[in-house]
Amino acid sequence: MEKYDVIIIGAGVTGTAVARELSRYQIKTCVLEREEDVCCGTSKANSAIIHAGYDAEPGTLKAKLNVRGNLLIGELAEKLDFPFKRNGSLVLCLDEKDYPNLQKLYEKGITNGVKKLRILNHDEVLEMEPNVSENVYAALYAPTGGIVCPFNMTIAFAENACVNGVEFRFDTEVLNISRISSGTENWKIETTSGTYETKCIINAAGVYADRFHNMVSEKKIHIIPRKGEYCLLDKSAGSHVSHTVFALPGKFGKGVLVTPTVHGNLLIGPTAQDIENKEGTNTTQEGIDELISKAGSTVKGLPIRQVITSFAGLRAHEDGDDFIIGEASDVQGLINAAGIESPGLSSVPAIGVAVAELVRDKKIDG
Repeated sequence: MEKYDVIIIGAGVTGTAVARELSRYQIKTCVLEREEDVCCGTSKANSAIIHAGYDAEPGTLKAKLNVRGNLLIGELAEKLDFPFKRNGSLVLCLDEKDYPNLQKLYEKGITNGVKKLRILNHDEVLEMEPNVSENVYAALYAPTGGIVCPFNMTIAFAENACVNGVEFRFDTEVLNISRISSGTENWKIETTSGTYETKCIINAAGVYADRFHNMVSEKKIHIIPRKGEYCLLDKSAGSHVSHTVFALPGKFGKGVLVTPTVHGNLLIGPTAQDIENKEGTNTTQEGIDELISKAGSTVKGLPIRQVITSFAGLRAHEDGDDFIIGEASDVQGLINAAGIESPGLSSVPAIGVAVAELVRDKKIDG
């Protein structure tokens, strides 16, 4: 039985960010991942957006960690050499009667601590982005918004963690978690490639984080896979917009966006559909039609013939509609980084720091 001070379940962007931060300490750390490489789950199929932080409800973990993560990402990208660009974002208000909602979004952003936010009028928006809808009444402009490559970002975190001594075990699916024996604080983790022992577990398992939490906690959590479908357009379409263009948020989040990518393509998406299947990443004609229609309402002349692929990803939506970060209240030694949906990618540098500090405060000796 291999023994570690800390075991992280999940090698997505959250797990690898935590691993990188933990590698600063004299702690023996291992990451267990059921897939053959990092970034094979939620982290590989998302909008690749670094949100400014105006959308989350003030006071939530999403709000606090989004703004902190946004501030950290530029330095991280430079240090770890992954592509990132602050291209700025626009949230379009297409009808004067919806303007109060845009104003509320601005006020949320100010409360959350987002810098340089301002509201643009019709002419200012079209001067900045000539291809947005002529119907635009106003827009919220957030210059601190950005775009990133989730693959490169996750790989950079993992490589840096590995160089600093963190071990990774791929093709290793966690089957069961239990105490070594009654009266002990150490955990036994049974996997498809052997059994591990650890003092502390970091649960960063994406849409499966509820499964592992609920194995050992009486205070259950429930994560719904929220499917989002996307279309990726050829690089010939990459300059159709230069900013990330959103519609005003609705019940299921930020809606369909149109954005350039750091690699020069154009991305539209996502849809939002709650499903039961945690592996349900199939695309549908209905979903693709929906996102093309919605994207077309905010950006005119979309060169849809330039679509080169479509794909779908799953967001780990927790019933409480916020991140769950911290030690389980009734289970010592289990630290959750669960419910990491949008703005998870934006928040993850700050999530990594926060979780590593929780481990440090537990005074786990290496």
